[in-house]
Amino acid sequence: MNNKKTLFITQAAVIAALYVVLTHVANMLGLANYAVQVRFSEALTILPFFTPAAIPGLFIGCIIANITTGCMLLDIIFGSIATLLGALGTYLIAHGLKKISDPDFYCKNNLRTWLTPIPPIVANTIIVPLVLIHVYHFEGTLPYFMATVFAGELISCFVLGMILLFALDKRKGAIFRNS
Repeated sequence: MNNKKTLFITQAAVIAALYVVLTHVANMLGLANYAVQVRFSEALTILPFFTPAAIPGLFIGCIIANITTGCMLLDIIFGSIATLLGALGTYLIAHGLKKISDPDFYCKNNLRTWLTPIPPIVANTIIVPLVLIHVYHFEGTLPYFMATVFAGELISCFVLGMILLFALDKRKGAIFRNS
């Protein structure tokens, strides 16, 4: 196995482990499940901005976290797919959009940085409310659950995620080198 593959697998494994631990911390505080979910682990969904290893890391971490926090099977599947879609979208924004748009506008306005948390927010706002209604049979309307999930994701992905992004951006060369 070459060094690049080893680094990729190691980064993915560390991200998955962090996702699980942070989900359990939020779960112990009563924040990881139900209508308004503020999973600290969702802040990690900005990591595809730095490394593609975050995509499988977040997906596997979400699967493990959902299993170990007692989620139902369809929640494990669809919640993890929401995280995977969010991670893929974040990676495309960080690394794909600059090839499509005007590079000068893109870099000068730092657009990709501020768009980074949008895909996981959108994916979870669409998918998780359906899981809450159809899997857990929560009482309420789809717009209500979309609003509550959106609020939790806004806190997790946008507020906490952007704080994490700016903190890591200063050290990205040391943390994510050769990614």
